[in-house]
Amino acid sequence: MSQVLLFTGKGGVGKTTLAAATAASLAASGRKALVVSTDPAHSLGDALDVRLGASPSEVDTAGASLGGLFACQIDPRGLVDEAWGDLRGHLRTVLAGAGVDELDAEELTVLPGVEELLALAEVRRLAVSGPWEVVVVDCGPTAETLRLLSLPEAFAGYLERLFPTHRRVVRGLLAGVAGTGTVEKWDATADALSRLAERLDALRSMLADPASCSVRLVLTPERVVAAETRRTLTALALQGIRVDSVIANRLVPSPGAARGAAASWLRTRRQEQDAVLAELTGIGEIRTVDHRASEPVGVPALLEVAAQLYGDSDPSPGAAVPPGAQGSLLEVSGGGRGLDARYSLRIALPLADDTELDLARVEDDLALTVDGRRRLVALPSLLRRCIVTGAEMDSAGVTVGFRPDPSLWR
Repeated sequence: MSQVLLFTGKGGVGKTTLAAATAASLAASGRKALVVSTDPAHSLGDALDVRLGASPSEVDTAGASLGGLFACQIDPRGLVDEAWGDLRGHLRTVLAGAGVDELDAEELTVLPGVEELLALAEVRRLAVSGPWEVVVVDCGPTAETLRLLSLPEAFAGYLERLFPTHRRVVRGLLAGVAGTGTVEKWDATADALSRLAERLDALRSMLADPASCSVRLVLTPERVVAAETRRTLTALALQGIRVDSVIANRLVPSPGAARGAAASWLRTRRQEQDAVLAELTGIGEIRTVDHRASEPVGVPALLEVAAQLYGDSDPSPGAAVPPGAQGSLLEVSGGGRGLDARYSLRIALPLADDTELDLARVEDDLALTVDGRRRLVALPSLLRRCIVTGAEMDSAGVTVGFRPDPSLWR
């Protein structure tokens, strides 16, 4: 399977250009690279200066001496018509057989987010079936991307509640609804649902595997954008998705010792940008790209951008940013005897000073909600017989206190 590298950032920060530049750089180093876009804005073809279709095609490099660069623009609407239509029909049949009104059944099978989910599934299909070493993905803006990356888990939960995993349970449910004489007809629905569940599991595994998938966050050195980048790091950490790099794009050039109004403006603006970057502490190295006089369009111009961005380093997916900055790592400490024992659970997350945090115990899980985003954290076995005594938060994560539950020690 190819490595998958996802580019995202606030709208307008230049993520499409940097995704295309990264793919071009990979191809220039002798590796086959595919750059695809799931962004409805369809600007990847504009950056490459080529017309793109839904199927991968080799990019005309316009005189640049490289081969192995492929690109495509995923068409979610076409995927819905092709892959979702049959399953919708099966589900309508099941719901109608259960006594649901035909119009209600039609509405219940129109699931929000299915287009984005199928686009992500298409990315995985291309990574599994294609000859490319790296698949670079130009995602939508961060809010859309976070929703996209959470869809496999959300859909899997929906599917599990609607139809339990065990095939006999599904078959029994359908038989009870429709009568044993039509079980074979209903069984096709169970088969379709099982295939969907397998695809969801495969997507979840890909996103959570640091060897298969990572994210590159793009920002411009502005306080509003930097604040969103910090929240995005936290949200991705909650989902267990690895960030391997943060890129600051469009730094204005330093005027040096030049004088005049223009030089003064550039100096002030660059000082402001440098101050914003200096405040982004604890998130690892930040790569930078200068603001260019002309828009980088076409492969030759994109290679110039990549040369500044990566220098002599490898543009392939690399090591993640420091665990204290990104990654929901769990660490248990403490001890003692019997009911006097005290434990701490450390959850490493990048948190800002104004982060809104909420914790709740849900059976053997800890429900962690950060800025409105919720994640269930499976508790280590040692802590499942304990109750929460409190929690403290700092910029690098959350520390939750536990003590043994007296009711379980009788």
